[in-house]
Amino acid sequence: MVSQITRGIKISVLTSFEGTYFKNYKIHFAFSYEITIENHSKDSVQLNSRHWEILDSLNDIEIVDGEGVIGKKPVLKPGEKHTYTSGCLLSSPFGAMSGFFNMINFTTTKTFKVTVPTFKLSAPFALN
Repeated sequence: MVSQITRGIKISVLTSFEGTYFKNYKIHFAFSYEITIENHSKDSVQLNSRHWEILDSLNDIEIVDGEGVIGKKPVLKPGEKHTYTSGCLLSSPFGAMSGFFNMINFTTTKTFKVTVPTFKLSAPFALN
């Protein structure tokens, strides 16, 4: 598990290899990741959007931007946390993801970025 705190918001990531799949006549490696967002600040905040950079060791970096996470824009009061699970397909057994969440502080009405620490995606059978 990797974790990082930005402006009182702690992001923790746990990854898992889910298996291999054939799609469009190519093998793909499926990974899931569980992200926990914890509000250690004194203000209520809301996650509005996300930005991902997905590195596949056999391809270029893929950029993914979108609103919320898995269709939600969670509001976190001080001391609260939100956990969700998502996933990605790679064309190789190795990769990594990093990015950030755009959030708003309800007390100051200012937006800010919360860094998601880089997390590795690796199929266990491919490691020596």
